[in-house]
Amino acid sequence: MSKILVTSALPYVNGVKHLGNLVGSLLPADVHTRFRRQIGDDVLFICATDEHGTPAELGAIEAGQDVRAFCDAQHAVQADIYRQFALSFDHFGRTSAPHNHALTQHFYRRLDEAGLIEARTTNQVFSPADRRFLPDRYVLGTCPHCGDPSARGDQCDRCGTLLDPPELIEPRSALSGDRALEIRESRHLFLRQSQLVDRIGAWIDGRSGWPAFVASTAKGWLNADLRDRCVTRDLAWGITVPREGFDGKVFYVWFDAPIGYIAATQEWADAAPGRDWRQWWWQADDVSYIQFLGKDNIPFHTVSFPATLLGSGEPWKTADVIKGFHWLNYEGGKFSTSRKRGIFTDAALEELPADLWRWWLIANAPESADTDFSVARFVADVNKDLADIFGNLANRIISFAHRAFDGCIPEGGAPGDAERKLALDLEQRIAALHVHHTSLEFRAASAATRAIWDIANAYLQHTAPWTAIKSDPDRAAVVTRVGLNLVALCATLAWSILPSLSERVLGAFGRNDAVPRWPNGPLLPLLDDGVGTPVASFGPLVEKISPEKADHLTSRFGA
Repeated sequence: MSKILVTSALPYVNGVKHLGNLVGSLLPADVHTRFRRQIGDDVLFICATDEHGTPAELGAIEAGQDVRAFCDAQHAVQADIYRQFALSFDHFGRTSAPHNHALTQHFYRRLDEAGLIEARTTNQVFSPADRRFLPDRYVLGTCPHCGDPSARGDQCDRCGTLLDPPELIEPRSALSGDRALEIRESRHLFLRQSQLVDRIGAWIDGRSGWPAFVASTAKGWLNADLRDRCVTRDLAWGITVPREGFDGKVFYVWFDAPIGYIAATQEWADAAPGRDWRQWWWQADDVSYIQFLGKDNIPFHTVSFPATLLGSGEPWKTADVIKGFHWLNYEGGKFSTSRKRGIFTDAALEELPADLWRWWLIANAPESADTDFSVARFVADVNKDLADIFGNLANRIISFAHRAFDGCIPEGGAPGDAERKLALDLEQRIAALHVHHTSLEFRAASAATRAIWDIANAYLQHTAPWTAIKSDPDRAAVVTRVGLNLVALCATLAWSILPSLSERVLGAFGRNDAVPRWPNGPLLPLLDDGVGTPVASFGPLVEKISPEKADHLTSRFGA
């Protein structure tokens, strides 16, 4: 048994997330967590809402709420949506919680003691109309690198370049639209990342299992004259800076947010006796730590957060594997939370069961390049994979068992050459599927799962128990017994991606384990098992998306 720590990028609290956010970190992290639990590993899956910085303040202003009340409400909304998507967090915390305030201030003090914090006077954007400094996302303008006119003061969404507000061309206030902005001096604290280049570089070189684009992005940052990073902001909402002369300032959201992984683990530990967060984060050499995140988060998780951990001089656990994802695009364009463009998770759940979205997103995960979502492609893939292949497999053999064998796994006969060949083939395919999951190859894992469904369907098509029953009841009993066990096996192997559908199938067999165990050892005895076990019937496992429903989805979601 291995100890596996899993974190996914923290979703901003400013509104319901879209499907691109879901597949960019949260959903793959859940699929891998579920698989690890199936094979018996000790897994801790931690996440939280990211609640500081300008997105939270701007969201509260738009909603006409106090920022604390806004964050309270939005955290509850997101937690409920992720529950409906069956994301199996061990703890889903909040970066605004007291643990994160205390821990962020602790890291600041450690870095300051190490000589890695420096106070500097900087030029900041000030709005006379708003009568305040405008940090980061309070400033909009044209990107100096790609010319996008809707770039924000922290980052350009089009080209991904990280920015500082004074770099924008023709900047304007996100609050009032004020264009008569001024540059004024303000005192801020900087994390001297430039002093940690060699240590961070050695740390990156010591990692393995990173996608090539993650490693190249990290090294590109290091090799491009890594700048010291301002870690404070002129905001009212956030974690206060425990330093004289810095009243009215808070820590930069990208400084405190990743620390929230550790703080959320502390909250998890406090929630039940016998838990110790230090086993996962402090001198935790026996833990494998896997981070899941979108490509826009890569620089912060490969450089800035490691700078905080390494610079503290304390024995904190750092990521062993960083699994990064490209963008899921939407009908030829980009999903966008700020522009409310795309399919959002709450709307997706209003239309169709979560497992249908889970399957398509994992089967088309943007691992090596951007992937485009379209309603037509989604409908075609779901109907084929889930209704025609997986659903048909379950429905036709269970229905036949009720017609021919009183709805029980029948006795009689013995497996023959076809069953032995099937078992050997499946053993090899299950081993390959195990490798795909372990290697974080999500598209390959879903393809291998689908291929096993195909093999099971082909076996039933070839052996045709509904025909054999007329002349050889014992042979029909063998095939039905194997076929029913095949259905349970297919559900078990699909559980990490399709938890609800798989649990419905396994529940029909009376198997209600919280985590269905991954099959180990020779497979033939497993396929020839369970004589006398009743199997409940159910209607179609997956209803096909009708042309009328597809038209509705296109009307609601089509670009």
